[in-house]
Amino acid sequence: MQRALGLALVVGLLISATAWAAPIDERLQALAHGTIAERASAATRLAELEDPRVDDLLKLLAAGKLYRQRSTDRIVVAERGDSGYLLSDPLTGDVIGSARRRDVRRIAVNNALREQLAELRAARALTANTPGTRRAAVDALMGTTDPTLLAAINTRLLVEEDPRTRTRLEAVLATAELARPTRPDAGAEVLKARLEAIESLAGNTHPEVRRLLLARANDAAASAEERSAATRSMQVTKQKLDWIARFETLFFGLSLGSVLVLAAMGLAITFGVMGVINMAHGELIMIGAYTAFVSQSLLPATPGLALLLSIPLAFVVAGGVGMLLERTVIRHLYGRPLETLLATFGVSLVLQQSVRSLFSPLNQTVVTPDALAGTVELFEDFDVTVVRLSVVAFSLAVFLIVQWLLRSTRLGLAIRAVAQNRRMATALGVRGSRIDALTFGLGAGIAGIAGVALSQLTNVGPNMGQAYIIDSFLVVVFGGVGSLWGTLLGGLSIGMANKVLEPLTGAVLAKILVLVLIIAFIQRRPEGLFPNRGRAARG
Repeated sequence: MQRALGLALVVGLLISATAWAAPIDERLQALAHGTIAERASAATRLAELEDPRVDDLLKLLAAGKLYRQRSTDRIVVAERGDSGYLLSDPLTGDVIGSARRRDVRRIAVNNALREQLAELRAARALTANTPGTRRAAVDALMGTTDPTLLAAINTRLLVEEDPRTRTRLEAVLATAELARPTRPDAGAEVLKARLEAIESLAGNTHPEVRRLLLARANDAAASAEERSAATRSMQVTKQKLDWIARFETLFFGLSLGSVLVLAAMGLAITFGVMGVINMAHGELIMIGAYTAFVSQSLLPATPGLALLLSIPLAFVVAGGVGMLLERTVIRHLYGRPLETLLATFGVSLVLQQSVRSLFSPLNQTVVTPDALAGTVELFEDFDVTVVRLSVVAFSLAVFLIVQWLLRSTRLGLAIRAVAQNRRMATALGVRGSRIDALTFGLGAGIAGIAGVALSQLTNVGPNMGQAYIIDSFLVVVFGGVGSLWGTLLGGLSIGMANKVLEPLTGAVLAKILVLVLIIAFIQRRPEGLFPNRGRAARG
């Protein structure tokens, strides 16, 4: 009862913004002594303050990181070090010094106090400025039956303007009604309120809501109307979850397809124009990923800026390696595809070993910037990661840029001319050898950009390119050799097919089935989705 009254006072003060004016350090110091109950009361008084530092203090207390310095009786944050504890001020974060184990005493908390601290933090978050923070706070209170918190929910509901947050607030009140013990002698008004609560929760996917509905549907003490309503609500929720699963499958397929498009786009250009089977294409992707890693190593304080700068850097570095490869190896092997395949396979091994020597054989991690962290809610109960959504948008942007480059620039005109008829293009003054080098550099540069995108989805390692080389060739062949539109549709189709089949057959069998389907398609249509009009089509 005392705890409920204390929480009621906290919530009332939070909503009305008339918290006591006592300094924060005095209320913090009250945590230094007393029993667990007295500490709970002191934490409640601390939570009454509107100071934003209170949230961190409550979090530190729940984590057991607040200590009392024996000599000064001061509250400090203590982190275990090699020779004792490193002390810092909990309000400012300033380092105070170090102490031995016997010089400090941890402020003890138990599970009941941790639960109260979590509720206090959630109650404070109900008044946050951002709707996302408020929604997360409401989700943390889902299933509570504490009258104080329910009063806070009702109060917040009166002023809440965000429709999604209002829906969650109403769901908390409905779950509280549902969580009350079933009484066989409940009156008609109580039964009506409970049925309305059950029906309002239909389609709510929160785990606590689903647990309560399942319990009510199987509760022998509940009325037949309640059990039937709970069953219907669960069926609605199941249908919604099934649709969400379908959308997740489609999004994951789109994400995988966009990665395949990025990885195969450069290969489609070189293969279509030059007829070169480049087995080192995966290592060019790897070089782009390591460029992102090096950029962040040089700018560790600004991972977002480093990642942004690594995009043009990866294009230049991988493109330079590609042009060097064309000048030194591939130029001497035109017209001999088998020898080109073997030579580029040897180059891929050299590049892998070079990276192992420079960066070690261990995988490296490229930090995801804060702007790409977290999730975004596309619609109710369907969240996607920002980084995967960004990769999809990035792949589309790169595709459009390359399309513009090939369709609207002199270089693109020359590339298309050489691809369609090299002799005629040479007769008109186009330097075929120069275009070959620039084309290979362009394809390699796009592979480097793909490596930057992949560094946000997987670890960077010497063998990472091998995971995409086979799939890249499948995309190019399926879409049509040398066709960017075929690469786009082929990559998205293969990505979607993989993700649709995986839940049914498993990841390995799904890949096998996709490969069989592509082989069957190529048997019927050897030129792929979009036939090549260049010299590769004429042999």
